[in-house]
Amino acid sequence: MEPVNETLVREFVFLGFSSLARLQLLLFMVFLLLYLFTLGTNAIIISTIVLDRALHTPMYFFLAVLSCSETCYTFVIVPKMLADLLAHKKTISFLGCAIQMFSFLFLGCSHSFLLAAMGYDRYMAICNPLHYTVLMGHGVCWGLVAAASACGFTVSLVTTSLVFYLPFHSSNELHHFFCDISPVLKLASHHSRLSQLVIFMLGMFALVIPLLLILVSYICIISAILKIPSSVGRYKTFSTCASHLIVVTVHYGCASFIYLRPKSNYSSSQDILISVSYTILTPLFNPMIYSLRNKEFKSAL
Repeated sequence: MEPVNETLVREFVFLGFSSLARLQLLLFMVFLLLYLFTLGTNAIIISTIVLDRALHTPMYFFLAVLSCSETCYTFVIVPKMLADLLAHKKTISFLGCAIQMFSFLFLGCSHSFLLAAMGYDRYMAICNPLHYTVLMGHGVCWGLVAAASACGFTVSLVTTSLVFYLPFHSSNELHHFFCDISPVLKLASHHSRLSQLVIFMLGMFALVIPLLLILVSYICIISAILKIPSSVGRYKTFSTCASHLIVVTVHYGCASFIYLRPKSNYSSSQDILISVSYTILTPLFNPMIYSLRNKEFKSAL
């Protein structure tokens, strides 16, 4: 056998904010304040929903799960990013990178299917109002959350296994601030088109199928709203879906830009900017959009 001169990569070095060396302390302070505010906001939302029995409805149940998911989502990425902003050498172990990618994908994919479940909840509330409490019982709500988690777990496990099964021999410099799919794949010594295709198809499954389910729900919702004779009634009914539509638009806008574009359009600087928005800003604004637009929640708070 011929000796192999290449050594296996045992850790990765994050270069995401290396071009902003003089601003890293300022970025640390800004991101820390945003992160603490996100944790506090989501904690208030979850505790308010749990403590107020008037909010023990399917819509607020899903909102509490969404807030919990957003909190865990930020916990996977932001604390490590904050520590790296103060560190001279920004590294993560090979295993740590795999765990971070798995956790990030699990929560992100589950989030997509959770938004589909919330769209189904709005469909049932508007199209079947008389049977809503029966059709959206406690068991059904938990079943939808469990199904969303199972889909997220499957997609994240297969994707992470495919990525980290590849050999990493050459560079270990990751042009990002966490272990996302595209930056890590760029460091692999070689990867087959089959693995790329499978990863792309998994991304399609985690994003396109929930989006199609949401679209079907809203087609039914709009057809039901158009049958309401009063324009005021149509407006009030559709306004109950506005928060969900805003969150869906933001989530799929960012995710589609990152995961459903041609590989030739890859740009690390653009990805870092978008990633900052959906790892720090989106988890802050999503629950606030739901809570601040709702009179019941504000009165309960």
